[in-house]
Amino acid sequence: MAERLSLTLNNNTMASSFRTQISASRLLRFSSSGSKLSFPSSSLSFTRSLVSSPLLSQRSQATLVNRSFSSAATSQCTAATDPEQLKSAREDIKKLLNTKFCHPILVRLGWHDAGTYNKNISEWPQRGGANGSLRYEIELKHAANAGLVNALNLIQHIKDMYSGISYADLFQLASATAIEEAGGPKIPMKYGRVDTSGPHECPEEGRLPDAGPPSPANHLREVFYRMGLDDKDIVALSGAHTLGRSRPERSGWGKPETKYTKEGPGAPGGQSWTPEWLKFDNSYFTEIKEKRDEDLLVLPTDAAIFEDPSFKVYAEKYAADQDAFFKDYAESHAKLSNLGAKFNPPEGIII
Repeated sequence: MAERLSLTLNNNTMASSFRTQISASRLLRFSSSGSKLSFPSSSLSFTRSLVSSPLLSQRSQATLVNRSFSSAATSQCTAATDPEQLKSAREDIKKLLNTKFCHPILVRLGWHDAGTYNKNISEWPQRGGANGSLRYEIELKHAANAGLVNALNLIQHIKDMYSGISYADLFQLASATAIEEAGGPKIPMKYGRVDTSGPHECPEEGRLPDAGPPSPANHLREVFYRMGLDDKDIVALSGAHTLGRSRPERSGWGKPETKYTKEGPGAPGGQSWTPEWLKFDNSYFTEIKEKRDEDLLVLPTDAAIFEDPSFKVYAEKYAADQDAFFKDYAESHAKLSNLGAKFNPPEGIII
């Protein structure tokens, strides 16, 4: 996760000079291959001298960078999405998936941006949801978002190329494309989401689900019902765990590595829910039902879908019928991706 940033500039004149002398849109570029921050080779002598100053700690240096990135990210928060840029970005995301094998983390990025939605709050963006707020450090440091800075690093270069796409749209485009490219169903998506304008509009921590609550089924309902979703959505969306791994250093769950993950692809390690953890199918349900392989992960919330009577109806159905799972999953994923979003134009854009 990105460093926790807490510096307050005491010298307002210095802060003002920094903002006016440096174009925020040129200040920050995330590396596409890791979690480190890197700068373009353009003339940023003032920035370089300030950020590299021994008077500032690493945490303080990152604060200056993060503030400039936040400003750059804000500048186009209300621009309408360009359909042609969306199509081109989708092709670039496909290329990224084929080289980085990052399907799971891109799915998670879209979900965690949208999953903060609260149906009981009408005002945007206070209601949370798919509004691009996950690009800000204050939200990235929420415990449930551990490691998602790496997803931002992977797609930042795509955002840099397409100024006509909001972060909110890019997150959801990457998530849906990752599902489809992994062999999953076509997601009926629409675009045109408007971005939040700054970190002050990020939701409070605690809106995302926990993997090991005392009462897993009740916890899942509490979180997903707050979003306006139902039991079918909960179970169908849980099936996306057919992709990916849990890393104990991030989530506290899973083994450091297993026979399925010790050699990658991508960075090795972690514990997966399924043997083929880059293939989207219904094996999540069949594996949990059988519970026959100790190298596969079953979280308390996973076990709940076969233990709770209402959840079990859908879990059994999806274990037996992949087509039924794909149909329901596509509907639930699209529903999740629209939660809390403000669209420009209001009806959205289909590509």
